[in-house]
Amino acid sequence: MDSFIIAALVVCSLTAPAYGDKGTSKARSCSDIRVFYSGKGFSLDGVPQSEISGEHLRICPQGYTCCTSGMEDNLATLSRREMEGLLKDAGRALQTSLTGQYKAFDGYFLELLNRSAISLQETFTQTWGSLYSQNSQVFSDLYTDLRHYYRGSNVNLEEVLNEFWARLLEKLFYQTNKQYFIGEDYLECVSKQIDTLRPFGETPRTMKMMVTRTFVAARSFVQGLVVSGEVVRKVSQVQLSQECMRAMMRMTYCPHCRGMASARPCANYCSNVMKGCLANQADLNTEWRHLAETMMQVADRFDGPSGVDSVVLSLPYRISEAMLTMMDNIEAINSKLFQACGNLREGGTSSTGLDESMKRGKVIVEDKLGSSSSRMDKLVSDVTMRLRELQPYWVSLPSILCSDRVATGTGAEDKCWNGMSRARYLPEVMGDGLASQINNPEVEIDITKPDMTIRQQIMQLKIMTHRLKNALNGQDVDFQDTSDDVSGSGSGMCADDMCSRGPRLVVPVTDQPIRYAYPPENKKVKASANQNLPCIAIYLLSLLVLLLRR
Repeated sequence: MDSFIIAALVVCSLTAPAYGDKGTSKARSCSDIRVFYSGKGFSLDGVPQSEISGEHLRICPQGYTCCTSGMEDNLATLSRREMEGLLKDAGRALQTSLTGQYKAFDGYFLELLNRSAISLQETFTQTWGSLYSQNSQVFSDLYTDLRHYYRGSNVNLEEVLNEFWARLLEKLFYQTNKQYFIGEDYLECVSKQIDTLRPFGETPRTMKMMVTRTFVAARSFVQGLVVSGEVVRKVSQVQLSQECMRAMMRMTYCPHCRGMASARPCANYCSNVMKGCLANQADLNTEWRHLAETMMQVADRFDGPSGVDSVVLSLPYRISEAMLTMMDNIEAINSKLFQACGNLREGGTSSTGLDESMKRGKVIVEDKLGSSSSRMDKLVSDVTMRLRELQPYWVSLPSILCSDRVATGTGAEDKCWNGMSRARYLPEVMGDGLASQINNPEVEIDITKPDMTIRQQIMQLKIMTHRLKNALNGQDVDFQDTSDDVSGSGSGMCADDMCSRGPRLVVPVTDQPIRYAYPPENKKVKASANQNLPCIAIYLLSLLVLLLRR
């Protein structure tokens, strides 16, 4: 018993001076963080002049600090606002790039359509004379419908082309048989014979195949650029979670509270914070890549001898060729039509001099097929390069956002901020995506509850990719608004009303790496008086025991 008492007295004697030394030293000034905090637009009311005990802190390490609870809350909110601002800026930059590609392609495609329409008007005025001028509405309607289809209107391209050829047959038959009285019912009968007679030869079938492939591909391609931009816009507006805010605060502003304003985050530490904060965004990666790859495949079809330029600019030539085919066989065609629809009675006007128009048409139109422009080559090259560059966008965001904030240079990994102090960051870097964050030591996420806004955008990417693949096969697609066209087929999509409130990343029970608190760096901070109480009590108790034994 005596030895125990003596040992207790010795321990207290050795430790008491140490606490006494701390008690006599001055506390570290908070002047730096006061300047920093004021510079962020916050009031200095309640901001301490010197360090205080940090038991009140809920995010930062609870050592001695210059931050109050209110300061910690303000800086945490600021860190989230700044991070969301960075994401929106990155999203706007990507949207600008996609919009630029859209405008370049869209402008050129519409220019091709206009050039083709003007070429037809000029050529047909010279070659077909009154036959064209009296029926010009048929041709202008064709180009109008093609523009509407390309713009995404609910137009059936096959019906547009079939209607054009049927109307053209009616007009040509009427013009070549003006000596007869021809009523609307008879013309309707004539148009119904088009599939049987095939008055325009193979041109309608060939033109339908080429025009359908070109216009379906062009429309789906520009729609893909629009959908991509919309996905970026909506995802960039997704709010970050509370746990992400805490992690961003710990990484960004807790060093200031600890008096280590110059400390930069460790590279792997920043990666884990960003991968946790952007876990849902990273899940866009797979479908985003699929869409970009399919769009590049579609863009490849725009180039070459059967590309957009040659198809659109050759429309006047092909139509004129079809008209010449009918004129060359007009007697046989008339005979078959009279058999199918009945004989006509005379009573019309004289003929229109078509023979001369046909001769001029044969001479001039064959020389009007222009060569393909090199502008499309450059457009395809530019858009392909840009699509390839943006493929890894969603999984590269963490490294992009960390690139200018982490510690660099010799020995940086041993002197960087690891969330607790200046020291090496030991946990491993997590993978990309929500499922990989189950053991993220920095951002606690419930991986069973993904962000529903982002899941909807993943579905939009899938739908658009499917349409583009159909376009590669020349299959027409319907571009109705699909903003709400999202089924529950995605994994992890919940059915209750909790899902509709945006990101609700709830803390799961996970096996997290053990974190050891670091002592305050400043060894001259003033100690609190109650730090000596345990030893004083032991000292007095020991003296009391000795007195009683006497």
